[in-house]
Amino acid sequence: MKTLVCRDVGVDCDHRVRGRTVDEVLNKATAHAKKNHHIKKVSKEYLEAWRMKIHDV
Repeated sequence: MKTLVCRDVGVDCDHRVRGRTVDEVLNKATAHAKKNHHIKKVSKEYLEAWRMKIHDV
């Protein structure tokens, strides 16, 4: 299982996204960012920054 926490990427939010794969985590993180942080478009730069902060649980 893999996880990503919003706070780890510089956002004041304790939301934790979990998934079996990096792509699953990134897809869930993208949905959360759009819905809860009002990010209209998740750029490649965001995805790469997030990818580096994903870790195994």
